[in-house]
Amino acid sequence: MESAVNDNKFLTSVETLRSILADDDVRVVDCRFSLNEPDAGLQQYHESHIPGAVFADLDKDMAAPVQRGTGRHPLPDPAHFARRLGDLGISRQTRVVAYDQASGALAARFWWMLRWLGHVNVSLLDGGMARWTEFELPVESGQVESEAAEFLAEPNMSLVLTSDEIVAAGDKPEHLQLVDARDRARFDGLNEPIDPVAGHIPGTLNVPFSASLNENGTWKSAKDLRTLWKEALGQNFGSPWSVMCGSGVTACHLVASGLRAGLPEPRVYIGSWSEWITDPGRAIGPREPGQG
Repeated sequence: MESAVNDNKFLTSVETLRSILADDDVRVVDCRFSLNEPDAGLQQYHESHIPGAVFADLDKDMAAPVQRGTGRHPLPDPAHFARRLGDLGISRQTRVVAYDQASGALAARFWWMLRWLGHVNVSLLDGGMARWTEFELPVESGQVESEAAEFLAEPNMSLVLTSDEIVAAGDKPEHLQLVDARDRARFDGLNEPIDPVAGHIPGTLNVPFSASLNENGTWKSAKDLRTLWKEALGQNFGSPWSVMCGSGVTACHLVASGLRAGLPEPRVYIGSWSEWITDPGRAIGPREPGQG
């Protein structure tokens, strides 16, 4: 008999968040962001956000500056990110709930980065801001000033997969079980709206992050996610695996999806496709047989 899957461990419903919003040990973090308009998320936050929420910027807070050979969103220095968390009023004792507009695709990066630094009391708001406003729950505008805290970072680099490790796997990367979160058209190289080269890393699987969501942007049940991942991974379900995307953001969404389905914690290829293609000598794969 299979063990039960915790359906709520990585999610907080809008009803639950409303009930704990005034608690001193709760910090809500707004992670809205647009790749096309980098300032749009902060503008949305200033116009309307969940009461008491602070804002974390994908480019400025959750990533280091792009350098030669990196992807679009490299990991920041752990100590630097820990200081930023402290500025946001987050300590290791804080219960953190992160949200974006709806799907959690962006908030998942913040969620994962806290886990990377050793903080597990963090969840995603199921359905995000869209769900909050759908329930006509209160909002506020302007900037929230938080009392500074100290965040003790204990980075776990074993959660990170590197380009060198993928290169070392050569033409037999099966043991990495690397799953790409981008949509099918980008994975197949039929459409590439962001990066200068289209395609995917040979031997990778494709599970778009949107496959974990209902049409309204809320998460599918743990049971349905278990079915999704069993179909994707087949007989390797439960074996070590890893995730990627365009720049290490929506890959983190797959982490939450897999964990809720009962899979072990995967490694995240933070550099992802945008880092892989910085070296023209790295292989670019054709459409995988049997996919799609």
